[in-house]
Amino acid sequence: MIAPESRVSRLAGAGRIRVSFEFFPPKTEEMEKNLWESVGRLAPLSPNFVSVTYGAGGSTRERTHSTVRRILKETSLTPAAHLTCVAATRSEIDEVIHAYRDAGVRHIVALRGDRKSTRLNSSHIPLSRMPSSA
Repeated sequence: MIAPESRVSRLAGAGRIRVSFEFFPPKTEEMEKNLWESVGRLAPLSPNFVSVTYGAGGSTRERTHSTVRRILKETSLTPAAHLTCVAATRSEIDEVIHAYRDAGVRHIVALRGDRKSTRLNSSHIPLSRMPSSA
């Protein structure tokens, strides 16, 4: 009998299965170690991309950026960085997008995100009104 992970590896490597994995930026040294061990174990499955989450209200922004940069630098994986847009001004969104671009990130998962309240400041731009070139 073929081990399930061997079969998945073979099918994924042959391009018959399209997979992606999502990672959460680590909060502790132990979580960091576990993350990179997981990345190493999952990389042979040749995912189409891996995404790195972005906490509510940008709470993990720096950890997300750091994790994405390290994936780019140390692996052959294609990262897709999350960008949560709710409660962010247009200039904040532009800043994040430019930082990703400057780091070499070419794939972004732009999400509205969860609202903290029902009213948003008028300086916040709904995702549907953001220019597609941003």
